[in-house]
Amino acid sequence: MLTRKQHDLLIFIHEKLENSGVSPSFEEMKEAMKLKSKSGIHRLVTGLEERGFIRRLAHRARALEVLRLPDSAVPTRGGIGATTTRPTAAPRNRLMPRVVEGNPNAPMPGTPVSVSPYNARDIVTLPLYGRIAAGTPIEALRDMSTQIDVPIGLLGNGDHYALEVAGDSMVDAGIMDGDTVIIQKSENAENGTIVVALVDDLEVTLKRLRRKGNSVALEAANPAYETRIFGPDRVKVQGRLVGLLRRY
Repeated sequence: MLTRKQHDLLIFIHEKLENSGVSPSFEEMKEAMKLKSKSGIHRLVTGLEERGFIRRLAHRARALEVLRLPDSAVPTRGGIGATTTRPTAAPRNRLMPRVVEGNPNAPMPGTPVSVSPYNARDIVTLPLYGRIAAGTPIEALRDMSTQIDVPIGLLGNGDHYALEVAGDSMVDAGIMDGDTVIIQKSENAENGTIVVALVDDLEVTLKRLRRKGNSVALEAANPAYETRIFGPDRVKVQGRLVGLLRRY
């Protein structure tokens, strides 16, 4: 699975290698991706490396090797993001997954999903528990009198609830202060998933989950915030992000 930024960076690296035989510098990649800092490029490169699309060559400066390109995209000379993709038919009245390998418009898992027009039959009412705030467990936020209508296409199996986002710690994942996130109730989540995490039975936060050995990392999507590391017994998953609503 590739996000749009990952896809665009992979094509940029590939074309740079094809044209000059030298992989681009992090500064060149930052400018090409129109990012403000190199930390975002580091995350994109790491994501491509973890997914087996590129490899960093040891003991060589700015040395990257493209191992493969997405099966569903063929790079052209039209610039970053210009690809030819194999079209797929979408089932009627169903929201197709946007995160597919090689789709240049695909967000990361758990990031906002575009929704096609819907009618009253496609609406589900969910409880809106309140704003995610440090020091407040989800149970204390529950107020069944406040509800929100959500397109059914944003939901998966099981129970769901909605939360309002407070703060800017996840802006690089497309989650802004004041957004409403749709959470699927779950006590487990895969690495890299954006989750609602309860820390020490006191603090609730929306972060990306990473597990390594006996440690649990909660990663922000904003370089201004540090990754927080905890022991396995200190973090409880209370749900995973499946959708997002925003008013303009």
